[in-house]
Amino acid sequence: SESALLIWMTVGIFGFYSAMTVFIVPHTSLGAELSPDYHDRNRIFGMRHAGWMLGSALAVGGMYMLIDAKENALSLGQSADAAVRGVAAEMAIVVAIVTAVTLVFTVIRLRERPEFQGRGSRHPYGAFADVLKNPHARLLIVVYFIENLGAATISVLALYISDYVIGAPELAPVLILSYMVPSIVSVPLWIPISRKIGKKRLWLGSMVLTGFSFGAMFFFGEGDILGICIFAALAGTAAGAGGTVAPSIQADVIDFDEFCTGERKEGAYFATWNLVYKSSTGITFLLAGFVLEASGFVPNVEQPDSVKDAIRTLFAVFPFGCYLLGAAIFSRFSLGEKEHRAIRVELERRAEIRSGVA
Repeated sequence: SESALLIWMTVGIFGFYSAMTVFIVPHTSLGAELSPDYHDRNRIFGMRHAGWMLGSALAVGGMYMLIDAKENALSLGQSADAAVRGVAAEMAIVVAIVTAVTLVFTVIRLRERPEFQGRGSRHPYGAFADVLKNPHARLLIVVYFIENLGAATISVLALYISDYVIGAPELAPVLILSYMVPSIVSVPLWIPISRKIGKKRLWLGSMVLTGFSFGAMFFFGEGDILGICIFAALAGTAAGAGGTVAPSIQADVIDFDEFCTGERKEGAYFATWNLVYKSSTGITFLLAGFVLEASGFVPNVEQPDSVKDAIRTLFAVFPFGCYLLGAAIFSRFSLGEKEHRAIRVELERRAEIRSGVA
């Protein structure tokens, strides 16, 4: 029944995202521990971003399989719901096994740095208070929140754009992959560029380019799949730079916290950023629902121009404003390579003292 299905999906979604939090917080925290080098962190988090987007691209392949199952069932006069659920069940089994195996492999192979053990805060609320006291972290929290408000639109509204604006719902995976694939393949390009121009300039430029790429999509309409895919590819390429340097900058900010407090708080920092990411994504989902309802959206029918304009505004104008606002705020960020080098010199001096005492 509809009510039982709603309960089933609610439990499934809350359970999945709770489990993802348990995974993501230590995963990103360990990534920040792997190297103290200012530029080497770009390589680590760049490859993490590529892996993350590759998994997302495979998930889009799963979306296409579900769409294909629905279309085939309808063409044969069969139940679309039954066909989609059958394919979904088969995929769920395969994905669950692969996910479990890869996670176990990661846990077995990856080791924490022993010099960081036992140096976290003993008081979790105090650790989060230190995050908010950190001026660099406060600025990044605001920027990260605003940026992800805009970034979430690609996953929230890609199906709506493909179906009701472009008029080709079967091409939704193509639109999403146009964003994801350049984001993956551009990662090796951003690592040397970041070394040359700096993390701040690279991330700042990526936000501006991503914003304008999304904004340009407002002017596309029915049948313009090629044009919208080109600008989605530009946005994805720029997002690859952000995915490479943003967590690397976050790791530098954690070093600044150690400089101030003498503690390592990767978990508290990445838990905070994960909360910001989920909050901004949830707000984008809610905003999309409210705007679509207010515009008179009715699913599975031809939409009037007012609804199409509302969808285009959410998909293009809204992220355009978010990314440019985020870039304007991030321009005030002041923890660069020179400042980080001085922090690392002091932290290494303290480490030598600790090892001598031990």
